Amino acid sequence: MKAASPELMSSIAVPAKLMTVVQLIPALHSGGAERSALEMARALVQAGHRSIVISAGGRLAEQLKAEGSEHVTLDIGRKALRTLTRLAALRRVLRELKPDIVHARSRLPAWLGWWAIKGMTPRPHFVTTVHGLNSPGRYSAILMRGERVIVVSQTLRDYVLSHYPWLEPSRVRVIPRGIDPEAFPYGHWPDDAWQKAFYAEYPALMGAPLLTLPARGTRLKGHHDAIELLAELKRRGIEARLLLLGVIEPGREAYLDELRELIRVRGLSSQVVLTPPRDDVRDIYALSTLILQLSNKPESFGRTVIEALSLCRPVLGYAHGGVGELLAELYPAGRVPQGDRERLVERAAELMRLAPPIAPLQRYRLLDMQRATLALYEELVG
Repeated sequence: MKAASPELMSSIAVPAKLMTVVQLIPALHSGGAERSALEMARALVQAGHRSIVISAGGRLAEQLKAEGSEHVTLDIGRKALRTLTRLAALRRVLRELKPDIVHARSRLPAWLGWWAIKGMTPRPHFVTTVHGLNSPGRYSAILMRGERVIVVSQTLRDYVLSHYPWLEPSRVRVIPRGIDPEAFPYGHWPDDAWQKAFYAEYPALMGAPLLTLPARGTRLKGHHDAIELLAELKRRGIEARLLLLGVIEPGREAYLDELRELIRVRGLSSQVVLTPPRDDVRDIYALSTLILQLSNKPESFGRTVIEALSLCRPVLGYAHGGVGELLAELYPAGRVPQGDRERLVERAAELMRLAPPIAPLQRYRLLDMQRATLALYEELVG
């Protein structure tokens, strides 16, 4: 195992026992839960523990292994009846690994993990993270069965306690997701070589302020609102470009066709770019005049909000859920009522013209999240 990171260990007592922690997640493609799994895997390795992730794999699996964790490929997250046949294989793997902690980050993997550890001696401690505002009911209730239930915001804590009155508040821990200030340094500006390559790849984005909506290719993320925002800015004579960052994903072809048709109808084909997920989001954010967060349903958190603000870039978002919670605390000028397109356009124009100053972040650091989660693990094992 790698030596413990001095920065991590400086505020955490050296554990009496090294732990084996298994995280369960559907896949390792992209998304907040996936990144949180990688971040905790990295912290476990740096602190000297054994870290394993069980998932169907994906583009982040190689990074996970390169950072010292192990990966077991097992499809435990696909919503299909055949996924239930993976239970025996999962139970076999867990009995071989003998983990101290099994940490489930999604509902179906949590159900399989819950049943797999039954009868194990010693039985691993079961931890869950509720990453989203899932529809309440029996299927989602499995995430409330952890000995500790991690939620990523106060919004989410209030939500789960209101929908699951049998859930003891003492088992619920608010551990916000965090970002690495070194990965998103305050005032960062991309170098000339990167800019030259970026604009060579996407020449349509040159020549006007850039609005960036970083979000997966799902209808909930507000891509339509972003396109309509650009169209209204254009109608008012305000030049801008729009980047739908990360929207191109396998299996989303029909949705992408729908977005492209709306872009065509609004006369914006030369002003909008759609991309798959990219690894240079820091430079893209830094180059952007405005980062958009326009999910049409409340979200549990808003990682893109703190990433952008950490770089000193203005954020414009709907004032609901975890995003509204973050904006209210960190950047009130960027809040607009959900669905209020008139106010959205007005506020976008204001922020593009003169955005209020942004102070360096003092909270929501990656290290804070890692330390708090490690302490929770050690509380259970110790």
